[in-house]
Amino acid sequence: MLRTGLGHGGAGGGAVRHRRAWGYWGGPRARQRAAAPEKAAHWWGLAATLAVFTVFTVYFSGGDFTGTAIHTIMVWLLAALIVVMFIAAVQAFGKDDELDFPDISAMAVSGLVIPLALGCLVRLRMLEYGAGLVLIPLVSAFMSDSLALFGGMLFGKTKLAPRVSPKKTREGAVSGLVGGMVGMILFRIFFFLCTEVQLHIGWCVLLGFVGAVLGQLGDLSFSCVKRQCGIKDYGRLLPGHGGVLDRFDSVIFAAPVTWMLINAVTLY
Repeated sequence: MLRTGLGHGGAGGGAVRHRRAWGYWGGPRARQRAAAPEKAAHWWGLAATLAVFTVFTVYFSGGDFTGTAIHTIMVWLLAALIVVMFIAAVQAFGKDDELDFPDISAMAVSGLVIPLALGCLVRLRMLEYGAGLVLIPLVSAFMSDSLALFGGMLFGKTKLAPRVSPKKTREGAVSGLVGGMVGMILFRIFFFLCTEVQLHIGWCVLLGFVGAVLGQLGDLSFSCVKRQCGIKDYGRLLPGHGGVLDRFDSVIFAAPVTWMLINAVTLY
């Protein structure tokens, strides 16, 4: 029984591995609770490097860099780093600092998936009127968060997902959807005042709705990770909000779909 609860493959070991997994994006608190400092420093330096190269690959994949030598080089370097990650896992197998599957999966998420998702903000910025369009996923997600909070405080009665986030209610979630759409209507007005470009009202409402839905899904998804790791916040970098991941978990889900929708429709 002791082995099952605290051993390398048991529930205790799994929780420790997952705490270590999210340390890079969450901040020092998650890292300190996650694993021995030498192991975290040894492997998560690779995850951080992978994240940096992923962001640069996204940046050099658009605009004037498309098809250039620097774009090709960055793609090959990123591919090489992914290969290095798996080589390192094979070489370290059976040692004290070995990488098991949860470690590799978390490194892939923190080094590839999250940077690629947030990299869609870079892609939005590189579009025409990108200085304004890049704010769309932020407006829809943050307005949804704000209205969901106030709506839950005023009208909240029915729990949304009590095991994941006990304070969230269905009434608050509906208020968040309204907040995302209202936020985009207000954004459309300010966008016109700054650029004299009229955004399509219907697509703006849809972007607000989709951004709110995915933002709430992102919030709940990363709350699941926190519950499994036994932590309240991912870090202390942002006073009152926790770590970077605590503040941008909704944007991680909203940004990619926002970028795809803007490229698929005629927004202006």
